[in-house]
Amino acid sequence: MDVRNCKICKNLFNYQGSPICPACNKKMEDKFAKVREYIRDNPNVPMSKVSEDTEVPIQQLKKWVRQERLQFSKDSGVKIDCESCGKPILTGRYCNECKSRMTNSFTGLYSEPAAQKAKKKDASAKMRFLE
Repeated sequence: MDVRNCKICKNLFNYQGSPICPACNKKMEDKFAKVREYIRDNPNVPMSKVSEDTEVPIQQLKKWVRQERLQFSKDSGVKIDCESCGKPILTGRYCNECKSRMTNSFTGLYSEPAAQKAKKKDASAKMRFLE
């Protein structure tokens, strides 16, 4: 059993993957629901106004946007930067172009390079035994 201190209230709790205790996690989820409803009712409001009216720090709002839990409308003026190229995006960490580029580069890691394929087909690349 792993017991840790909550990052928010500093109370001990049984750690199950989240650095905050269940009570603080419930409070955060309640705040998230409040922010989500506020954004639905006021889709063109800037992030500073959302923070002010819901009493949720801007850093927490940005964290939810990066986690793709929140997305502001295009008319709201809220933009965050892609972590790779700096292009303005509405939600997440990366723009669509960077996501596809990373996906393609990861896919290439799993395919076997042509040089290794040629080596395997080469008869001289077989295992030999010394007598």
